[in-house]
Amino acid sequence: MTAMRRALEFLFTRALRSRLGVALVIAVLIFGVIGAARLVSGPPDPADGLSNRPERPITTVDPTAGDDGVTSTEAPPSPSTPAGARTPEQTADRFAKAWLGSPGMVADQWQAGLRPLSTPALTEKLSGVEPGGVPAEKVTGPPDVRARTETFVEVLLPLDSGRLRLEMVAAKDGWLVDVVDWERL
Repeated sequence: MTAMRRALEFLFTRALRSRLGVALVIAVLIFGVIGAARLVSGPPDPADGLSNRPERPITTVDPTAGDDGVTSTEAPPSPSTPAGARTPEQTADRFAKAWLGSPGMVADQWQAGLRPLSTPALTEKLSGVEPGGVPAEKVTGPPDVRARTETFVEVLLPLDSGRLRLEMVAAKDGWLVDVVDWERL
C-alpha cells in the first residue's frame, strides 16, 4: 500500500503541478473525446467528401452565347480622334517632353506642363511629386501605340534609361494620359 500511496502522492504533488504534466493530461483528455466521438458517430459515408464528383461539367455561362474569352482573334479597333484634336502619338510625345522637364525646373512649372495632357485623377496623383525624381533625360525613339479600344490606348516610349508606359483615354479635345508607369532597362 505504501508504494501505491507514494505513486499517487508523486502524481498529485509533482507531476500534475508541472507544465509537462498538465499538457499530458490535456492531450489525453482531447484524444479521449475525439476517440469517443468517432466511436459514437459510426463509419463515414463514402459518398461524402471529394469522391462525390458531378457527372458532367458545371457551366456558368450559356454555351450558345458565343466566345466570351479574354483573347480575341479580331484586330483591336483603331483609336478614334476627332478632326483637329491631338492624336495619341502627339499627346504621348508632348507628355514625355513635359514629364522629362528641363534642368532647374521647379515642381509648379513641371505640374503646369503636365496638367493639360493629364486626366484630373493623374494630376491629383502627381501633386507633390518633384521633377528631380524623373529617372530619364531624353526620348530615344518613336512611340509604340497599342490600341485596346476606340477610347483607350497604351503607349510605350523608349527613353535613355528605360521605357515610359502611358495609358491614355480619349477626351473631347484629344487624348489624355491617365496612368504613367516606368520600366527600367
